[in-house]
Amino acid sequence: MTKYVFVTGGVSSSLGKGIISASLGKLLQARGFSVTIQKFDPYINVDPGTLNPYEHGECYVTDDGAETDLDLGHYERFLNIPTSQANNVTTGRIYETVIQKERAGDYLGKTVQVIPHITDEIKRRVQLLGSTQKYDIVINELGGTVGDIESLPYLESLRQLRWELGPDNCLVIHLTLIPYLKAAQELKTKPTQHSVKELLTAGIQPDILVCRSEYPLTMDIRRKLALFCNVDVASVIEPMDAETIYDVPLLMLKERLDTTVLAKLHLQDRREPDLSAWKVFLGKLKNPLHEVRIGLVGKYNKLQDAYKSIYESFVHAGAMNECRVKVIPIHSEQLEGDYQKVSMNLDGLDGVLVAPGFGERGIAGKIRAIRYVRENKIPFFGICLGMQCAVVEYANHVLDLPGAASTEVDRELPIRLSI
Repeated sequence: MTKYVFVTGGVSSSLGKGIISASLGKLLQARGFSVTIQKFDPYINVDPGTLNPYEHGECYVTDDGAETDLDLGHYERFLNIPTSQANNVTTGRIYETVIQKERAGDYLGKTVQVIPHITDEIKRRVQLLGSTQKYDIVINELGGTVGDIESLPYLESLRQLRWELGPDNCLVIHLTLIPYLKAAQELKTKPTQHSVKELLTAGIQPDILVCRSEYPLTMDIRRKLALFCNVDVASVIEPMDAETIYDVPLLMLKERLDTTVLAKLHLQDRREPDLSAWKVFLGKLKNPLHEVRIGLVGKYNKLQDAYKSIYESFVHAGAMNECRVKVIPIHSEQLEGDYQKVSMNLDGLDGVLVAPGFGERGIAGKIRAIRYVRENKIPFFGICLGMQCAVVEYANHVLDLPGAASTEVDRELPIRLSI
């Protein structure tokens, strides 16, 4: 029978539920288990495809064309297996499905309610990948923070699933924050205690606590957390801040997160984890032989997560070639106006990548950047709109095709060609 692991978050958002989920998945995979990860997002958008990247980071597109959360990129990079639409579910998609069923008469005239109809649909989605019989363990990352009103249907669904599947087949990992008060020079456990109390109010007792902190957790603090949160001391896990996210699986291995999960799910450990390839990758990542500087031209550079996969692609490509890739973010709107700005920003770079985008804002700057790298023979790569801008730039300044812009000012603007 497929086992289900749920990762919830408390105290604060952005603690790294996606990285913890991916790291656990990697360790279980390295022990011989077949693993996949799902992300449940509490927002009402059907998918993140229409969200501003500053709102939610990049939109990650899977092999089947689904527009999903950026955490699915972490899942694929850590587990080296493709994800699909089934791996990312939003509240909007849940409600859309339930409403379509209601309109089709599937509920036979019953009053459609959050319980049982919404929670039943959430539970169906949770078990969808497990029902394929391809996976020993399905890890489910529940987005948001415990206590948010948007998360309540997911917590209720989790409570019901634990009751239906039994404690041997369903496990809850709660990721929280242990803040450090500089004035008092001590770590405080009270926020975690209150977060666990919120979970208990929803009828859910966490099995494992993963406590994010800037400083190491002493054994006294672990015992205190175990006592007040009703878990055993070995189930209080410490994920210290790491030099790179790719250190986290090894840190979790040291904390025995994977063996604790297997013991609580009553799964027989198949073998010692084989992380030799992972360690080789880390060695190359941390010990590069040379460095290159790549300019990233886009209009969402204030938030690195807006181009997360691009940054991570440079990390992986650099590691494979034993090279540190220093990415220089360049806002495309900064390249508009005085043409000297282009030279000031792009001169001395080893390559330039022009990122995807939406709308007309910043396009003129992208076209200017592309013209500069073409004329100065700087290696260039365009993605989506970035490559479309390259076609427009070439048509304007090289081919001078019919319908192209006629003046130098117009040549910096997007055109429609009639070919």
